[in-house]
Amino acid sequence: MSAPSVSFEFFPPKTAEAEASLWRSVERLAPLSPAFVSVTYGADGSTRERTHKVIERILAETTLEAVPHLTCVGASKDEVNVLADSYWHLGIRHLVALRGDAEGGSDANYVPHDNGYAYASDLVEGLLARHPFELIVAAYPETHPQALSAEADLENLRRKVDAGARRAITQFFFDNAVFLKFRDRVAAAGIDVELIPGILPVTNYKTLARFADQCGTSLPQSLTDLFVGLDDDPTTRQQIAAHVAVSQAETLGREGVRNFHFYTLNRADLSYTVCHALGVRGTK
Repeated sequence: MSAPSVSFEFFPPKTAEAEASLWRSVERLAPLSPAFVSVTYGADGSTRERTHKVIERILAETTLEAVPHLTCVGASKDEVNVLADSYWHLGIRHLVALRGDAEGGSDANYVPHDNGYAYASDLVEGLLARHPFELIVAAYPETHPQALSAEADLENLRRKVDAGARRAITQFFFDNAVFLKFRDRVAAAGIDVELIPGILPVTNYKTLARFADQCGTSLPQSLTDLFVGLDDDPTTRQQIAAHVAVSQAETLGREGVRNFHFYTLNRADLSYTVCHALGVRGTK
């Protein structure tokens, strides 16, 4: 079987040290020839300017396909449109279009901007009215924390696809059965979208547990058991984390998945190791 296609997600740094770490990661992963690299927005659109600067530098210093996240939270339609126009004129042809979280994260109450795009489906429609972007949206195998129900969440995905999105990156998950059942539900509902599983290599289990709780992601007991007693053993944690991610991707590969999106947390080593094990070697 041929190697899968991969993509990587980064977030805009806040400090000079974090910026150096980000660019070391970009340089480490670029030779793997990813399909694209995405750059996130903070809650409430708080990193808009920093996201734009990272995208500009990726375009200037690499040959990578740079894909900005663009959200409608906390911004008027005019503000979003100006930014979208700027990206188009920079040569950006792909965007990740998201509603976004209010300041305070997924637990905070979301209130649409009075003069903004209310939801991701509206954003997709508005962006495509301006330029023929290729738009990627989000999907939630375990349901978005603020969704009224799994059925309502699925209908929200349908609205985004009907508005023009053709690919969806999923929230991270660790139980492959959850993703496969979700894929079946999407297909049964007649929603024509490519689902790209989001893979999060575990760098710190305690941090992961807090993050998963906020995102509504379940952690199998078998995963928890693997990290017991390793709080002070980063080397073994790294080895276990790589094993978990490789196993997860290999299992999904046997189910026909050929594209994976890695949440790097601006650290390259784990994602690089996993990709190498999957046969993604890129160029030197």
